[in-house]
Amino acid sequence: MNREGSIKKIHFIGIGGISMSSLAAICKKRGYRVTGSDSARSPMTERLEREYGIPVAVPQSKDNVGDADLVVFTAAIADDNPELVWAREKGVACIPRSVFLGELMKEYPVRLGVSGTHGKSSTTGMLSHVFIEAGMDPTVACGAELPKMGGAYRLGGGEHFIYEACEYKDSFLDFYPSVALWLNIEMDHVDYFKSLDQMLASYVASAKEAGAVVVNWDDENCRAAAEKLQGVWVVKTGVNRTDVDYRAENVSLSGGFASFDLYNESNFLCRVDLKVPGVHHVSNALCAAASAHICGLAPEVIARGLEGFTGICRRFEFKGERKGVRVFDDYAHHPTEVVATLKAARQMLEGGDGRLFCVFQPHTYSRTKGFFEEFITALSLADRLLLAPIYAAREQNVYGVTSKDLAECIEGCGLIDSFEEGAEILYREVRAGDLVLTMGAGQAYKCGELFLKG
Repeated sequence: MNREGSIKKIHFIGIGGISMSSLAAICKKRGYRVTGSDSARSPMTERLEREYGIPVAVPQSKDNVGDADLVVFTAAIADDNPELVWAREKGVACIPRSVFLGELMKEYPVRLGVSGTHGKSSTTGMLSHVFIEAGMDPTVACGAELPKMGGAYRLGGGEHFIYEACEYKDSFLDFYPSVALWLNIEMDHVDYFKSLDQMLASYVASAKEAGAVVVNWDDENCRAAAEKLQGVWVVKTGVNRTDVDYRAENVSLSGGFASFDLYNESNFLCRVDLKVPGVHHVSNALCAAASAHICGLAPEVIARGLEGFTGICRRFEFKGERKGVRVFDDYAHHPTEVVATLKAARQMLEGGDGRLFCVFQPHTYSRTKGFFEEFITALSLADRLLLAPIYAAREQNVYGVTSKDLAECIEGCGLIDSFEEGAEILYREVRAGDLVLTMGAGQAYKCGELFLKG
């Protein structure tokens, strides 16, 4: 990137996002002048200003672009954004975040991209821990903050680049993985993908030039997409299967945490003890382990790296305990993720009489409408459910759906207008031994934090 040295200053529109803030910080560390803007201030924008000296303008205005040589914008930025309009009129180079990230990673010989409808951030974190444990000094761009890295990114050496490859609006088509990981494929982002076939075609296109594609062979849609790949080394992973290259055997659960034996064909490699709850993480860890192994990492290093991974922010993150009630927060916002997270929480309650309370904030009207029946089934797994208003994100409610519609279909579900109200209900209803799970891609975590503060 910038081999001729023509780019001195980069302006990021929507800099407060987790990925954009990481890219901005990386560019600042690499010596670029960096500015940014967003629609509102947040802990992330404050951190960029405080720790990196990156000025963040709020609100967005054409005056914020200044003398930037390059403007980077997120997929959520509309074409009529005043900064984007002004920059284009003035002839300033403007590129999407995904294109910028793709150009950045070209400088690294080994590029590991983690794709999937669910589990991308957690698996990116697992893979990063393994490579750090191996002393490989990877550069990392994750979709969530990792405690071990102190953020969502890590600026390492020039050999390995590990990144989360998001499929929204086909962003991952702008990336260049040498090793692509496919965790699972399920219909999502229904405001963009109109069919599963469209999504499968995008996955095939995202990895057609990869040297290897590590595929969760337990996932039917992953298998269907992988069978369309040509001239690519397909590395298959699975649980208790004989038709794969890497498999997990002797899976066991203790207190909600899984352990398993890792095999490469008939060869036992190591025993892995995971420190993140939920049996669904076995598949994620398998893909991470297989990717690391084909890159030459030793089994004992892989085991240590996976065992050292204790999770990422907003992925079943332990927030605290109050009067014997544990509070966790999770980013789950798709029905399949909701089911996996609630089941993991239920496993942590086994052997006791504690109840599972869930405060959920649906994310986007299109997803709520598109998976309405699935959300009813998934959310019914909680003993007590509180629903907050839908988090609109980038959308307007042209879909005619509300949280009240969901609540009316779930027995015993309560509606809250604010997270303060939710915390008050928790104060009245929970007892020692219960578990509270705040969940969603919006701000449901605030309810748990307010409860803990008392």
